[in-house]
Amino acid sequence: MKLEEPGGFWDSPAYSVKVRGLRYLWGSAGITQNLTFEKPLILHVANDRAGEPITIGTQVAAGAKTVLGTLQPGEYLSLSVNDISGVYADCALDSIVHCLVH
Repeated sequence: MKLEEPGGFWDSPAYSVKVRGLRYLWGSAGITQNLTFEKPLILHVANDRAGEPITIGTQVAAGAKTVLGTLQPGEYLSLSVNDISGVYADCALDSIVHCLVH
């Protein structure tokens, strides 16, 4: 399956982020309150097959970060973005990360 194929993983508008070092995929280190939604949003993350391993984590407004783990090239993760201020990816080299908020 290719990410860009109709009927593939993405059936809604999506965005891609080039990650080198720490980059926010959703939210920001500058958000001063945790965001809460009545119906929690789900962030779907896919590390590009031609990319490098990335570390994925979340951050709360107080600044504390929680590392969720590592995504290898071609791997996917879906996570709730409720009660946090950001989702970040960290990569020592370059990787393209594809995202969809649903």
